[in-house]
Amino acid sequence: MKIVIIGLGTIGHTVLKNLSEKNHSITIIDESKELIESLIEQYDVQGVIGNGASLEIQREAGVKGADVFIALTTTDEVNVFACLVAKKLGVKNTVARVRNPEYIEQILEMKNELGISMIVNPEQDTSNEIYNLISLPAIAKVEKFAKGKVLLVEIVAEKGCKLIYETLISLGKKLKTKVLICAVQRNNDVFIPSGNFEIKEGDRIHFTSDTKNLRSFLSEINIIKSPLKNIMIIGGDKIAYYLASKLSKSKYNVKLVEKNKNYAEELAEKLPKVMVVNGNGMQHDFLIEEGLESMDAFISLTNNDEENMVISMFANKMKVRKIITKIISDDLLDMLSELGFNNNVSPKNIIANHVISYIRALENTRGNNVLTLYRLVNNKVEALEFLAHGKGNIYNKPLKELKIKEDCLIACIIRESKVIIPDGNSIIESGDNVIVVTTHTNFDDLTDIFE
Repeated sequence: MKIVIIGLGTIGHTVLKNLSEKNHSITIIDESKELIESLIEQYDVQGVIGNGASLEIQREAGVKGADVFIALTTTDEVNVFACLVAKKLGVKNTVARVRNPEYIEQILEMKNELGISMIVNPEQDTSNEIYNLISLPAIAKVEKFAKGKVLLVEIVAEKGCKLIYETLISLGKKLKTKVLICAVQRNNDVFIPSGNFEIKEGDRIHFTSDTKNLRSFLSEINIIKSPLKNIMIIGGDKIAYYLASKLSKSKYNVKLVEKNKNYAEELAEKLPKVMVVNGNGMQHDFLIEEGLESMDAFISLTNNDEENMVISMFANKMKVRKIITKIISDDLLDMLSELGFNNNVSPKNIIANHVISYIRALENTRGNNVLTLYRLVNNKVEALEFLAHGKGNIYNKPLKELKIKEDCLIACIIRESKVIIPDGNSIIESGDNVIVVTTHTNFDDLTDIFE
């Protein structure tokens, strides 16, 4: 596909990096000459220097012949206007980054008139992910397939977890609740496990589950945790605003710490159910005075990775049950995971995954059969939902009789409204939705996973 991206900041660069791994024709637009030249050297892309909302610049970039136009500058108005221009040039599929809470509802109502196919909001999407982690305190991450019928869940095998020292074969005999463990991260290694794979303490485990069975499984393996109630958020940026607003409308007691006095007062007016405190989250005594030790969850959302890491480590020392840390740097994200911090969020990676999933869905109309895509374990693993269609020798045969490529696993089969956690005797029928987890990249069809 021919794709044009404007705005090559942290999020734009991450989207470019991910899209460049597939055989797309990509043109990038940015006003920074140095940035364009640097990215052209790193990736096989064309670059145009200038304002991506300019009709003249878009014509120079060949936007008229593009399949997808992605506007990711830091300015909402520029992104919306750029999509309008691209629509005028005949681009059918446009993606705009819109961050301002006051714009979101208006733009959602006017998407068609504004020529926008998809809106991405890094702050709101990140807050939604954090909310999921708070509402299910035993998990590290959760993704949804088949319109929410199937969950792909990440947990950590901490001390006391009944999965430890068990093989997948032994678990299959012992567990009453049926799930399928489909990927395991151990330090820097990633495994698509076979039956003899043994789980060890500290492993990060990804498994598929019927939505109805998740809590039963967590209880059975002894990692169910009591609900969280008291939440402290450090940093009052847009992520914090969205998150605090959502949490305060539910059952949670929320305390939000913001360093800037004027902004703290503004947040206090906008969030009447939230206790907003003006103070410095980097100060040890201040955190203690504000009741850090009595908190059930601590969420660090400042705009400085190092600050977020340090105060999260302090919260960990104070034995806060759930610690969630926002990190931008991939290197620091890896480091924090290795230090044992399991609930880390990266806005740029969240948005990159959304954009890639959208483009794969567009490709679906051109022969690609990927319905949903998530990237896991720092993008080392893909979880894909395929539509099984047509005729072929993969249908109506037990899976144990089919030759599946190494490092591929069929994690779930959805047949109409029925969720099937497969075993060797399960079959795939035409019309099924099939979830596959693999370390391979760029699979476009279910048949790609078979030898």
